[in-house]
Amino acid sequence: MKKHLGNEARLRHILEAIDYIQEFSTGKTKKDLYEEPIYRFAIERQLEIIGEAANALSEDLTTKYPADWRKIVAFRNFIVHEYFGVDLELVWDIIANKIQPLQQTVLFILDSEFTG
Repeated sequence: MKKHLGNEARLRHILEAIDYIQEFSTGKTKKDLYEEPIYRFAIERQLEIIGEAANALSEDLTTKYPADWRKIVAFRNFIVHEYFGVDLELVWDIIANKIQPLQQTVLFILDSEFTG
């Protein structure tokens, strides 16, 4: 059985997945998401990790620092269970518009809760 990881570890998992998404997406277009399965699968996997880590955050933390935590977890569940129907337009919107704000939120939480 895995050891229970705390909020800090989960937040760092989210940041790592975001870093991978940003790295994988450098120089990529929406068209690449449709035409390059390896790119798409890599992005979807990182979104799964983000959702899984977000789901493990404590209610106290997610209440104190509001974000779209429920949507993040719900999208993870959709990718995992409805993999054949993933909306790539939505995936691209997440890459283009949602990842950076989430990154800023997570960095703020880490700085506020777990630094010095």
